[in-house]
Amino acid sequence: MRIACVKLRIVIITVIILYLYMKKEIALSEQIKTIEMKKITTSVLVICILLSACVSKEKKDRTINISGAFALYPMVVKWSEEYAKENPEVRFNISAGGAGKGMTDALSGTVDLGMFSREISQAELNQGVWFIGLCKDAVLPTISAENPLLDTLKKRGLSPEELKAIFIDGTITDWNQIIKGAESSPITIFTRSDACGAAGTWAQYLGGKQEDLLGNGINGDPTLADAVGKDPLGIGYNNTAYVYDIKTGEKYEGLEVIPIDLNSNGAIDEEEYFYDNFVEVLIAIHDGVYPSPPARELYFVAKGKPEKEGVIDFLKWVLTDGQNFVEEAGYVPITQDKLNASLKKLEE
Repeated sequence: MRIACVKLRIVIITVIILYLYMKKEIALSEQIKTIEMKKITTSVLVICILLSACVSKEKKDRTINISGAFALYPMVVKWSEEYAKENPEVRFNISAGGAGKGMTDALSGTVDLGMFSREISQAELNQGVWFIGLCKDAVLPTISAENPLLDTLKKRGLSPEELKAIFIDGTITDWNQIIKGAESSPITIFTRSDACGAAGTWAQYLGGKQEDLLGNGINGDPTLADAVGKDPLGIGYNNTAYVYDIKTGEKYEGLEVIPIDLNSNGAIDEEEYFYDNFVEVLIAIHDGVYPSPPARELYFVAKGKPEKEGVIDFLKWVLTDGQNFVEEAGYVPITQDKLNASLKKLEE
């Protein structure tokens, strides 16, 4: 495309020279000269229009449109900022709206890349989804820091079976069913109303699907975290980047994590508690101590392999130099084998 534009520029310069030459030098009758001048003027206008369209196409090719998962949004923003430092001619339009929106936008061609935060289904693959793995994070069960039973809950935790009874079965509806002898305190369940990877991953961990999750539907990760934090009896789930402040490593004010009693022994053992700060959580995800799901890989998706040169170059950078920013942004790197597999898909 760039070569074609250069050729157009050469052509237009040549035509302009001819135009000036005819205007000053060609000794023709006024009638013939007028006809020839009109022809060249028309040619100049046509080429100018083509050149303008070429420049517009170049700008479009240098713009990368991305939408989708809240979970991946902070990472992609960081990548775009760093990539733009080396490639200032490239522009990014990035919006978070949930993994479902990312997949829909990618399949419809509305965006170049969709941000996606759960396992890709066979049905999606059948629709022609192309994808590459990028990094990892996790979904954590959250409660308000003002929960009156917080200290006991942090020591006791909730087992996977109890979480399922709350979020899917609906058989645990009061905190006193968990903490025997506590005053009656009905549990307020919050879930995601938008099609998203966090809900799908959390439901998968509990043996269900997003539509099986009970609770008050909230749109978006930040809004869900805010709702849980403001309700002393609330419970929900959030992506790690919306539980912990990446800069300080501390939990956001008002929000707490309920430790998962992984061995269901009614107490949080030393190796099961790693929620005090972000670094400990990331290590637990990396080492596989925190289960997967609700830990999960994050992806870029598209309708077939991207064709725009700018998108391919950006993806190659993300899988190589861009990996230097993964931990800094609060995510867990995937293995080099997986990165190599994704790079190979770009070469196919």
